[in-house]
Amino acid sequence: MKTKPTAFALIVPRFEDVLHSFYASEIIKGVSLSASHLKADVIIHITERLQHEDWLSWPILNSSYIDGILFADINGDKATLLKVIAKGIPYLVLNNHFTENINCISIDNEKAALEAMEYLIKLGHKKIATIAGDLSTQAGKARLKGYKEALAKHNIPLKDEYITIGNFLRTPARQSAEKLLHLNTRPTAIFAASDVMALEAIDLAKKEGLAIPEDLSIVGFDDNPVAMYSSVGLTTVRQPIVEMGQLGLETLHQISQGKAKLPVKTVLPAKLVLRESCVKPRKN
Repeated sequence: MKTKPTAFALIVPRFEDVLHSFYASEIIKGVSLSASHLKADVIIHITERLQHEDWLSWPILNSSYIDGILFADINGDKATLLKVIAKGIPYLVLNNHFTENINCISIDNEKAALEAMEYLIKLGHKKIATIAGDLSTQAGKARLKGYKEALAKHNIPLKDEYITIGNFLRTPARQSAEKLLHLNTRPTAIFAASDVMALEAIDLAKKEGLAIPEDLSIVGFDDNPVAMYSSVGLTTVRQPIVEMGQLGLETLHQISQGKAKLPVKTVLPAKLVLRESCVKPRKN
């Protein structure tokens, strides 16, 4: 009797221009590497970011067709996730960490953001603004938390006008950068929660006549290859997204075979990469 081939579903949120999304493409790359090694099939299901009824209604998402579900992210929708878990299908969530008994692999976004901020503070910056990511995601919230934690740790006042939301997207990030650069007390540094948003800030600052990094230091997050096209080498945080995708599918395979100790909870470290976009402030 021929056995059913091993197959998993990868659920990916519909990011802006999802097929060119750095996060989505890196996750898919990592998952594909593991799938090849495991000789498994992967069905990629792109879902809406905030409406997840299809997690429950998509016919493929049952144990008759697949051996497990890997979530690239859940965008804060734990309620629907718990309904999926109740169906008994093996699963694992990426890019999120839970205190509950939920299988997950995440990146230490909060600690990485804290380290990036501490680098700016060590250079002498006190007027540090942020362009935060999508706060419906755990990564977005954790990076903002790391920003605030660093300020509190070093007794630097938190200014509401220095906190803007870019949602990990170009247009909102540019609008955020414009707001920050036109403040009466302009920041001397910006921590952007993604490289795409950091590049928008750099481009706008240069068009406003500011020198990077002499007038404005900028730190990004992702180590996105698109930053190679920046006129200034971008200091950023390199996160192991491909590795998370690889480990995610390998671990899900172990879960599906009953070989993993549950719940799975893994946190991967990120690394600050120093380049040319940050220097000591001219004045503070």
